[in-house]
Amino acid sequence: MKFLKTFLQTGIFLVLLALLPVCLVYSGYAPLLIPQFWVLFGFFGVLTFMLLTGMQIVRFLKPEMYAQAFLIATIVKMMMSMGLALIFVLKLHIGHGAFLANFFYLYFLNTGFEVYVLLRNLRNQN
Repeated sequence: MKFLKTFLQTGIFLVLLALLPVCLVYSGYAPLLIPQFWVLFGFFGVLTFMLLTGMQIVRFLKPEMYAQAFLIATIVKMMMSMGLALIFVLKLHIGHGAFLANFFYLYFLNTGFEVYVLLRNLRNQN
């Protein structure tokens, strides 16, 4: 049951997160988005979903390892995000300011959502 709830919450969050970029595209401000914005969006969406699902599995199988697993998952996510940013900056010739704005919009909001969901799960555990 918790997996379905996590899946639905992540889906709703991703739809809400996509509203601003969609509004930018349809209001004529598409140049504020990099051409590969939806690739970044998909990357962070899948990464967030995998992290939250993995944490639910850890919570179910080994609750005593929850904090360590969360730290490891966060570090892995950070490393993957930095790797993706490095690839984008070195291989694609895009505006650095626009890339930074798009990247941090997705990174920080996804990270905030993950922390919110995981802390809420910890609170319900006690």
